[in-house]
Amino acid sequence: MKSEQLVEKSFGTHDGSFHADEVTACALLLLFGRIDVKKIVRSRDEKQLALCEYVCDVGGIYDPQKKRFDHHQVTYQGPLSSAGMVLLYLKEEKLLDACEYQFLNQTLILGVDAQDNGRDPSPLGVLSFSALVAHLNPVHYNALPQEMDAAFHQAVLFVLGYLQRLKERFIYAQSCKEMVQQAMEGSCFCLLFSESLPWQDLFFELGGAHHPALFVIMPSGAHWKLRGIPPTLSEKMRVRIPLPVEWAGLSGEDLCKASGIDGAIFCHKGQFISVWKTRQDALMALLWILKKEGKVQHDYDFWKNHSA
Repeated sequence: MKSEQLVEKSFGTHDGSFHADEVTACALLLLFGRIDVKKIVRSRDEKQLALCEYVCDVGGIYDPQKKRFDHHQVTYQGPLSSAGMVLLYLKEEKLLDACEYQFLNQTLILGVDAQDNGRDPSPLGVLSFSALVAHLNPVHYNALPQEMDAAFHQAVLFVLGYLQRLKERFIYAQSCKEMVQQAMEGSCFCLLFSESLPWQDLFFELGGAHHPALFVIMPSGAHWKLRGIPPTLSEKMRVRIPLPVEWAGLSGEDLCKASGIDGAIFCHKGQFISVWKTRQDALMALLWILKKEGKVQHDYDFWKNHSA
């Protein structure tokens, strides 16, 4: 195949019903400007595919230098689907850095790869991303080719929109890294933020697994929340120290009486998060807990600096 035969920025994949891996591979290449949405070809005709600059999930070749990304051939025994292959290619082409690669891989692509290779069947009642994309196929199995192609394009635009949102969230989260770092350096037992921000992933990215912080205080809409910090990033539903059992499931006046804090609003029955009217109320709740745990004397400077 001669390079001059290729249609620049074209994308080829198989026709018929589609799956999340080739849809996501296509959306990734669109996201990073490598292909043109008007140059998508769906066919198993080798002559048509040979003219495409990128070919995914068909053709029996995995060769990033030739921009061929299939995983069905016996000669490939790796864990990737075409989605994972394309994401890795984009990283190797330096179109995204290692941090963004890891973020996209862990938040989406690993699951697409696993499901397409039969390693991650979803339990009953759980709709995976891959299953959601598969449901965008026409309902009737005898749908016309034109209907299948139209559905594929709709699925690609859906996934592209989702990837764009993921990328925006990643960029925003990275812009908050310095604030999280400063909060980690400024206190022993509590991270205090003056604005609501995505702290959790950044906290652990910055070594939070070995940081002594037990709680986070930050705005929550018009109010303030006091939340327990998980032991590790993989244990998000656990906390290092639960909120008092006396507060669990209470709200309003009941929580005010139990805590002795007039600004009490709500404490989750899972004892991991609570909501308070003001920052001062949240700080008072923190002091209540630290006193109970015998930790106030060790965090006196934090309390003195922030309780006024």
